[in-house]
Amino acid sequence: MQQRYGDLINRISDKERAFALAIGIFFLFVGIVGFIPGFTAMPEVASDAPLYVPNLKFSDGYGNVLGLFPTNYLHNAVHIVVGILGIAAATSPSGALVFNQGFAIVYTLIAIMGLLPFTNTTFGLMPILGNNVWLNALTAAAAAYYGFFKPAKLKDVGVSPGV
Repeated sequence: MQQRYGDLINRISDKERAFALAIGIFFLFVGIVGFIPGFTAMPEVASDAPLYVPNLKFSDGYGNVLGLFPTNYLHNAVHIVVGILGIAAATSPSGALVFNQGFAIVYTLIAIMGLLPFTNTTFGLMPILGNNVWLNALTAAAAAYYGFFKPAKLKDVGVSPGV
């Protein structure tokens, strides 16, 4: 029984760890790419419309990463830190679980903040509006699955750790 329980934990934790690693690599990539001028461009606008630039206190490096996601240098640095945390968390099952849970909570809040006009620039520091909203919401939902719902499958097995 103990072996069966251990195998189940390893299978579940492998998926949680893989997800934390994937999120870590993705956010590290997006953060690094945001600092490369060729991958960050000013938003395109129609010829008769004014260019919308959010009111940022820290506007250095403002542009759209890969032409889609509004960012600035501070936002890129945050993505790099999140990426490093995800990669580091993937080294242990408990670290991956805590990372996935924390990521789900924080990025859900960030997605909600991105929808609100008075918080969609994180109080003037980073743009979290536009396409960032759906990206943050989707990654938060996936992290919630691996952080909160996927581990619940242990309870369905009917095997206790002490058996």
